[in-house]
Amino acid sequence: MTAGSTIPAPGRLREAGGLSSGPLERLGDLWGVLRRSKLALIGLAIVGVLVVLAIVGPTVAPYDPNDLNVRQRSLPPSLNHPFGTDDRGRDVLSRVLYGARVSLQVAVIAVGISATLGVLLGAVSGYLGGWVDELIMRFTDILFAFPGILLAIAIMGVLGPSVTNAMIALGIVYTPIFARITRGSVLVIRSEVFVEAARSSGAAAPRIVARHVMPNVVAPIIVETTLSLAFAILAEAALSFLGLGTPPPAPSWGRMLSEGRSFIQDAPWMGIFPGLAIVLTVMGFNFLGDGLRDALDPRLKGVFDSAKDRG
Repeated sequence: MTAGSTIPAPGRLREAGGLSSGPLERLGDLWGVLRRSKLALIGLAIVGVLVVLAIVGPTVAPYDPNDLNVRQRSLPPSLNHPFGTDDRGRDVLSRVLYGARVSLQVAVIAVGISATLGVLLGAVSGYLGGWVDELIMRFTDILFAFPGILLAIAIMGVLGPSVTNAMIALGIVYTPIFARITRGSVLVIRSEVFVEAARSSGAAAPRIVARHVMPNVVAPIIVETTLSLAFAILAEAALSFLGLGTPPPAPSWGRMLSEGRSFIQDAPWMGIFPGLAIVLTVMGFNFLGDGLRDALDPRLKGVFDSAKDRG
């Protein structure tokens, strides 16, 4: 193909075996595939409820989550306080509802940071190859050498405890996973016929990556985003449990667990309900992520299982 020739239409490329249309076509029929998976529907329902609670939780919460009432401290669940009260008389249900917004906000922003950086690094590494690929991959190997939560704690130790720093720390921790998955997909796509055609026509590398490579890499990125949200919520709870996440008195599921552990015998509801909220939320995102993976490409199972083990 000469420099002045045009790139064949995507439909013709598919007919010629060039464009791998499977993930893109499955994106269009995603709901039809997801509704055949009970686990995916359960996960979608849990995530939907979480999003609604994060949005309207402060409106429907029966009490101010930080309202102290020593006369009603450590009350068991009742009609007035369905989840009971904590050792300071604060309504546990209200704090769980407010904590949903904090957990979801931290998870979404942290995963947004890691997805942006990881996809960019992975695309550059996979498409350019050579010393650039070697440099970026050795950097990700260094990050992978540390357990995720320990690396997040180390970053928080440098930056200081706060919600913003927790987002940054978790964003850095999960960046290598996105970089690895994106790189692996780009390595496969860059040798396809339609990419070679674009390259032969004189298209610049950024244009080829943006228009021809990344649309065919979007499926594994979507799946990994969903799964990483579950891990980010769990990691945020762990950081708050250790006193490095959301500062008091703002409600956080992890901090509520930390405060409730001292009263596990006298007032177990202080830790049970925020713990259940974390478990259900993580399960919901995992169920949804597994359903998306099976819907978009079941062959991705080994890739994501490996990524989760390394993360």
